[in-house]
Amino acid sequence: MKKIAFLLGFFCAFFVVSAAMADVKLPALVGENMVLQRDQANTLWGWADPGEEVKVEFHGQTKTAKTDDAGKWSLKLDPVGPGGPHPMKIVGKNELQFQNILVGDVWVCSGQSNMQWNVGSSNDAEKEIAAAKYPYIRLITVPIASSTKPKEDFDGNWVECSPETIPGFTAVGYFFGRKVYRETNIPIGLIHSSWGGSSCETWIDPAVVAQYRDYDEIMNRKANAEKDKPDGGDNQQAGYLYNAMIVPIKNYGIKGAIWYQGETNAGRAYQYRTLFPLMIQNWREEWNQGDFPFYFVQLANFMDRKDQPGESAWAELREAQSMTAQSLRNTGEAVIIDIGDAKDIHPRNKQDVGLRLALLSLARDYREPGQGGQGRPRMTPSEGPRFQSMKIDGNKAIISYRFFTGNGLKTKDGGNVKGFAVAGADRKFYWADAKIVNNRIELTCADVPQPVSVRYAWADNPDCNLYNGADLPACPFRTDMWPGVTINNK
Repeated sequence: MKKIAFLLGFFCAFFVVSAAMADVKLPALVGENMVLQRDQANTLWGWADPGEEVKVEFHGQTKTAKTDDAGKWSLKLDPVGPGGPHPMKIVGKNELQFQNILVGDVWVCSGQSNMQWNVGSSNDAEKEIAAAKYPYIRLITVPIASSTKPKEDFDGNWVECSPETIPGFTAVGYFFGRKVYRETNIPIGLIHSSWGGSSCETWIDPAVVAQYRDYDEIMNRKANAEKDKPDGGDNQQAGYLYNAMIVPIKNYGIKGAIWYQGETNAGRAYQYRTLFPLMIQNWREEWNQGDFPFYFVQLANFMDRKDQPGESAWAELREAQSMTAQSLRNTGEAVIIDIGDAKDIHPRNKQDVGLRLALLSLARDYREPGQGGQGRPRMTPSEGPRFQSMKIDGNKAIISYRFFTGNGLKTKDGGNVKGFAVAGADRKFYWADAKIVNNRIELTCADVPQPVSVRYAWADNPDCNLYNGADLPACPFRTDMWPGVTINNK
């Protein structure tokens, strides 16, 4: 009898294990409450027994796939317009049914601590949380993790945006998504994947970083870290967060990405000129969706204000960010030089940060509703004034701008223009007297009778007040290319 009982127990255990192995398994991104990217073919994927057929039914279409020898399967759904909620059924040897799937625009929200900063720690948190009742905005967070090897999945699930789910979610991401949803009524999915203190290079495929001699120091640091065994807790080394927090989401269809990072790389601003665009290009290649929109936040004003013009690593990092926006198509930079906190690297006003990112997207990616889904481009003012050209007229430097709107250039406080400095051939900068004349800035300085270079808001925490008619701040800039303080830092 004992032998029979043993055999019965063995066979029962065998069938239980076999049934478990036969179940179709889905990644965290595929399931109840998810948002599928509208108007494009979307990949769904998962795991089952090798050779098992998997069938997906969604929005009148049926797609099938067969798992490979490793038990992996994937298929593509035909494009669907925005809307929902819709049901979905996934059938293998088991059956999974979902009822609350939306089709809309999906945005990746990534970076370091200012992107990770949550709604519950931001300005007016209690009020914002109570009002966060948006069932057509969906949220999912990739837990912080690092890895020396690519990961396939993460622990997480999509949830509806509500007062219960929003407190711990990225504030910048939420305020961005809320503005876009309010303006368009298109369902929004937000994938949050960020880690405070992380470097830019840790979000890039390490094999890509290793191709360039300019990044030998980065790869040497990575090699030394692995020699010392950091055991998955390192958010600095090339590729570690890419492996753990980007690879698991890169098969999912998206509209674009928003990014808030740079503080950790501020001491290596010249390197960031190439490293940051390399990251964007790497992501675009991995997602294989072309040059999807990528909008990022320029570093805020921070640290003590200086009495005299001088050099600044943070100003050089902002310059590297602006260079990226100018060099890569379909990118945009939200300037927040006016809403930082001198004493805190984490300013609590995340509402305006999300708003300025959303303005970029609304102006470029969305049209006013029109017949057949087509309409006029939205005339949303999206950027503050940006330097266009400099003209020297005797002792006067004249600065022309792009992106002044409405009533043109103005000062935020109605006073004199502040934040401009000029230098002659000796490269010594002095504060300039600045005036707005015919939507240009005319600069003079008694100490610089023959100006050669102009800088605006060139400091860690500049005293500056130039805006356009849409109340968007002018972007910091310099006209010279004289070597900065971070030029040799690797």
